[in-house]
Amino acid sequence: MVMNKNDLRIVFMGTPEFAVETLQALVENHYNVVAVVTQPDKPVGRHGSVLQPSQVKQYALEHGLPVLQPEKMKDPAFVEQLRSYEANLQVVVAFRMLPEVVWAMPAYGTFNVHAALLPQYRGAAPINWAVINGETQTGVTTFFLDHDIDTGRIIMKKPFDIPDDADVEYVYDGLMHLGAEICIETLEAIVAADGHPHTEEQEDSSLPSYLTPLTSLKTAPKIFKETCEIDWSKSAKQVYDFVRGLSPVPGAWTTLASPDGKETVLKIYKTHKTGKQGRGEGSISIEGKSLCISAKDELLELVELQLAGKKRMMARDFLNGMKDIEQYHVKKSSPAI
Repeated sequence: MVMNKNDLRIVFMGTPEFAVETLQALVENHYNVVAVVTQPDKPVGRHGSVLQPSQVKQYALEHGLPVLQPEKMKDPAFVEQLRSYEANLQVVVAFRMLPEVVWAMPAYGTFNVHAALLPQYRGAAPINWAVINGETQTGVTTFFLDHDIDTGRIIMKKPFDIPDDADVEYVYDGLMHLGAEICIETLEAIVAADGHPHTEEQEDSSLPSYLTPLTSLKTAPKIFKETCEIDWSKSAKQVYDFVRGLSPVPGAWTTLASPDGKETVLKIYKTHKTGKQGRGEGSISIEGKSLCISAKDELLELVELQLAGKKRMMARDFLNGMKDIEQYHVKKSSPAI
């Protein structure tokens, strides 16, 4: 018997806006989404008294889809509830790590849409790290989940070019749309292959380099506040990529110290490579009407920034209120990377 799309009973798992685009594609392409699994509502507000549903939950409820929000994925009650939907396929986008009892449940398995070209950039923040590392191309990958994170059999890949002036927001938006496309194409391949599409094993990063052509696998660990501190001892190109790789969220930052020793955090959202020789790592100067900080090899012009407690602004507006900025200095950092 030849399989068709109506034979699929899909459980979708995801939480942020990035995942909504794919869920929407499933609904609009008339796939049978029998349930949606997302994170529990998040406390927000001054006292955490208001519960904010995830963007995936909001979309699901608007379209009459059942929503499950387990605190723990191994909770027996949740596992039984999930099993009751009799899904034969699960689709995961920007969610959490799943236990085997969950990912192995459907007959056709569970596949993930990952925002990188695996096996490169396995981990929680692949979009940020691709830009931080100055990559000119990234993409999306669909793969079947297995025991280890982001190591399962690859179903499809689609590349995405990263312009030199692109920030994370640009790449995020591009991969969000591309992720929805590859999900639909992956489902079509699953249907065409009666539930068992052609897949390829990923290169095993545990093998010695002489046994694999991939001698260097880059990872994408979760980003914390400490990760976002700028190291001005790096090259201007590295700092430039670092800033755009964290812009607009969570934002790269540095610490300014005033002449009297007071410190304040400065977030930097956009810089411009000047090609001019630096004046000492972390030194602040005004070049014409531009605010600059020296990296290891050359000056970087600050274009958009935000002083702690203030609004995001253009650097030229910042200078209007900080006439003595050249008397400040950048506090030496000990960044996480």
